Amino acid sequence: MQDSHASETTQKTIEETIVSGILSARIRPGTRLSENQLATLFGVSRTRVREAMMRLETRGIVHVSPRRGWFVVEPSAEDAIAVYEARRVIEAGLLRSMRSLTDAGHEALAAHLNEEKGALASGDRQRLTYLMGDFHIRIAELSGNGILVDILRDLTARTILISMLYQSEFHAAQSHDGHCRIFEAMQAGDFVRAAELSVEHLDEVEMGLDLTSRPDPLSELRNSLSLPPRTVSPVSQPFRPKKP
Repeated sequence: MQDSHASETTQKTIEETIVSGILSARIRPGTRLSENQLATLFGVSRTRVREAMMRLETRGIVHVSPRRGWFVVEPSAEDAIAVYEARRVIEAGLLRSMRSLTDAGHEALAAHLNEEKGALASGDRQRLTYLMGDFHIRIAELSGNGILVDILRDLTARTILISMLYQSEFHAAQSHDGHCRIFEAMQAGDFVRAAELSVEHLDEVEMGLDLTSRPDPLSELRNSLSLPPRTVSPVSQPFRPKKP
């Protein structure tokens, strides 16, 4: 029984470490995750690593390539649209379901926004990337619903992978302002308005993505050989009616 519990804990640790690396933008899309190397780093068997990878695959974080191994996913433009749509539905629904902001919740979000402000002032982009995603996870944590927290953490990790592929500029100040507006509405007890602001915020972030090009899987080799960047064709995007 103890061995079973230990193996489950190890798998969870491997998963959490990889997701944490993505959330802080230390692990990039397309990164190869070697079973042998992970087994050595965590002091476990390759079987334990493979089980953790399979769980991450079901969460949409990694994928396996036959005879090549495990890789962090490289979301397509279509994936990006779907992820942002899912986040709008979940986060707006979560905020609309809230009835009050506790003192502890208020302190946690206020402290978080101060951290964002400090990271902005220092220009720490990696820290900012983590904090910008973590703000949304912290709101989910206020709900006390662990399932929602897990879902939103995975969606946030996938969002960060998307931003690393398709975001040409990092609009940290704009995102921080959006977070502040959401927090102000929550402070006022207007959770319907907070939900609307959350959707507007996600719309702004998504609009900042360049989804007309796909990542070049040969970019590193292309740069090494001093070859010109490949010419990409625009991605056809689904029709999305304008909001009234």
